Formats: sequence, C-alpha cells, structure tokens
Amino acid sequence: MSSSLSPQTIELDILGQVCPACLLVVLKEINQRRREINSGQTRLLIRTDHRNATVTVPESVRKMGYRVDVAKVKTYYQIVVDRQL
Repeated sequence: MSSSLSPQTIELDILGQVCPACLLVVLKEINQRRREINSGQTRLLIRTDHRNATVTVPESVRKMGYRVDVAKVKTYYQIVVDRQL
C-alpha cells in the first residue's frame, strides 16, 4: 500500500556537536520515533557540521534497517533518515 502523502519531516540541528554526541542524539531521536519512521509517516533531517558524523550516523542507522542519504549543503552536511522501501 503506497501513500501519496509526503512524510512529516522532523529537523534535528546538531551543528557544533561532535561524535559520539552526534550519534547518540540521532539514535535517541530514531528510537523515540521508531513507529512513525517505520510506517513512513515521518523522516528525520539532520544537520551537522561534524564530518565524522557523516560516517558514524549512516553506518549505524543502516544497520538498524533504515535508508540514509547524506549530502553536503553549503557549510554543513544534511543526513536524511527514512524507512526502507
């Protein structure tokens, strides 16, 4: 069953934080919103300026079964987490 509605985007601004704090903040948010993400109702948009987070966060989140996209945007990185299709 596919939905024509776009998922709600929850923005998580962790600019200025470094790992492992970045990873812990993201994992906490994912665990709190697990049902909404798994159902496709919600996706997370994370902003970070810590380059190591672009490796640790996607690696961990993929292991949890989520889809992850990373992009460089101006002076920060954007990580989008949503459900697997």
